Amino acid sequence: MSPQNEPRQTKSQRQSAARERARLIREQQRKRERRNRMFTIWGIVAAVAVIAVVIGFIVANGIRGQVADSGASPANTNAYGGVTLVKPNQLATSPASGDVNVKDTQSPTASASASGAAQPVPHGVEKAASGKPAQIVIFVDLACPVCKNFEASYANQLDTWMKDGKATVEYRVTNLLDGSASTTNYSSRGANAAYCIANSAPDKLQAFLKSAYEQQPQEGGEGLSNDKLKQLASSAGAGDIGSCIDNGTYRPFVKYLTDQGRADGVTGTPTVFVDGQRWSNSGDFTEFAQKIISARK
Repeated sequence: MSPQNEPRQTKSQRQSAARERARLIREQQRKRERRNRMFTIWGIVAAVAVIAVVIGFIVANGIRGQVADSGASPANTNAYGGVTLVKPNQLATSPASGDVNVKDTQSPTASASASGAAQPVPHGVEKAASGKPAQIVIFVDLACPVCKNFEASYANQLDTWMKDGKATVEYRVTNLLDGSASTTNYSSRGANAAYCIANSAPDKLQAFLKSAYEQQPQEGGEGLSNDKLKQLASSAGAGDIGSCIDNGTYRPFVKYLTDQGRADGVTGTPTVFVDGQRWSNSGDFTEFAQKIISARK
């Protein structure tokens, strides 16, 4: 039938057809809008995923990755990375001494070696001057089970010598067990946390070390998280050092002092010296140290 012969639509039919066309247009528009919304949502999801990957990479790099060779020194430490307790919970205080760099580690020299000793004595380890307390220096690693046992066995005796003015106790907190004791470089992160506390709350360091040993994780696992380290620091009364822990502020410093220790023959922990004499890690430490302390003039 030709168009001329088609029956003319009524007004009602024309209105109905117009409504149907409008409905189809609206439906197409809704489909386009839904499609555009989906594209937008998936775009946002993709962007969030990319950001998460970047953040994860940054965090993982901070936990497992490379650490700068140079960085800031915390306050209340000596030139070789030691923090010295002169009394229980009382550190010898000093201002921060500027940046350190791994390239500045020193090789053992005659002046840094015990005369006739088979192994060198680390820099800064020596017999205390006459009339002064004996110098006890302990290289530790917070992931080291033997260090934990040493503290459990001898912490009270160390406190007694300090209270009586017989000895000072210097800790050098290393990262020697990174890569072996945990999968997240816990040794470095734990040492960094210790130096964050030494820097800003030195009277809380001993309590933090005690708690860290008491909650020492099993070897070979992930180690304590940064959040757990912050919790231990807070429980010890160190205040807010979260950014210092999360940023790894003193990890280059830990790297430096550990490398200096290696250069000085310290390859395991605990490594303990009393007035420059190295304990063999066998026998009773109290007996070994007491003989040296009693012989002082």
